[in-house]
Amino acid sequence: MHISEGVLSAPILVSGVVLAVAGTAVGLKRLSLEETGRAGILAASFFVASLIHVPLGPGNVHLILNGLVGLLLGWGAFPAILTALILQAVLFHFGGLTVLGVNTVIMALPAVAGHYLFRISIRIGVRLWLAAFAAGAVAVFLAALLAALALASSDTNFLKAAYLLAAAHLPITVVEGVITAFCVSFLNRVQPSLLHPGARDRS
Repeated sequence: MHISEGVLSAPILVSGVVLAVAGTAVGLKRLSLEETGRAGILAASFFVASLIHVPLGPGNVHLILNGLVGLLLGWGAFPAILTALILQAVLFHFGGLTVLGVNTVIMALPAVAGHYLFRISIRIGVRLWLAAFAAGAVAVFLAALLAALALASSDTNFLKAAYLLAAAHLPITVVEGVITAFCVSFLNRVQPSLLHPGARDRS
């Protein structure tokens, strides 16, 4: 899902920076001190999951786990994902610094959307596994659509690559959904307070 440098047009790059800065500012404002440790762990999980990737034209295919990050952090997904992307760009040259804003929006905005779409269902315990699966799958699907839109909007020559990138992520949506569902189910058993405020953790 990382878009490489030298691919996107200047207006798309600038728009990505503006949206990423705005989202990160909101995320930092809403991220409580108690949640910073959780944000660090989720940023590390995102960092590791997306290290193994398969190059695909101007982008690549890999696990993201942005659905899980969004469920647990909400707007805090922006600073968490931005931090992980900066480390990946500096240490491994994944994506790049000029596309950092766009890549952050591509992965963090769907995470926030998943939070608002499915967190309520998880909190009240309504079909928890199904809601978690949907959150993971939808977040990746929306991220793929945003990446494809960024490519297609930059240059019509990338239209075929945009379709290919979106289609290649369809199997990933299922895998991400299953992983997210298992993670949420596990947390619901051992640390339910992360999902249900006021609940006691089991030790």
